[in-house]
Amino acid sequence: MIMKLLPTLTFLAALGSGVVAGVFFAFSSFVMPGLARMPAAGGIAAMNSINVTAVTPMFMTALFGTGLVCLVLAVGAIIGWGQPGSFWLFAGALIYLVGNLIVTMIFNVPLNNALAAVDPASTNGAAVWTTYLREWVMWNHVRTITAIAALGCFIVAWR
Repeated sequence: MIMKLLPTLTFLAALGSGVVAGVFFAFSSFVMPGLARMPAAGGIAAMNSINVTAVTPMFMTALFGTGLVCLVLAVGAIIGWGQPGSFWLFAGALIYLVGNLIVTMIFNVPLNNALAAVDPASTNGAAVWTTYLREWVMWNHVRTITAIAALGCFIVAWR
């Protein structure tokens, strides 16, 4: 049964990876550089607002739904390891899961939580903001690159 669903799931994983890559690319390209130009208190307030509004069913489905599809694809790739494209399916799934879900949960979310806990107008707030910008953006670059790499793997596997 799972083997019959692999082409459709691969297509969905490619779409999801592309959407997630686009969101993360936007943040790396112009959202965070724009926020970095603001005074620390304003940047913190804006980013905290973004972090609250980002938790929508649509974005969570794109991010975590794609992760769920990747889990199924990884299992399917292992079951059908000798089939054409199985390596690319497994690689894409692993790259997405590690580079997007694990990085998000281990690095970006704790940084978001630390930013939400600081007083934006305080001296400590400015220091946290400086560190946040450097570290969060670095990990967001990782998420962007790995979502694009996963997309590429899924395209190759789907062909």
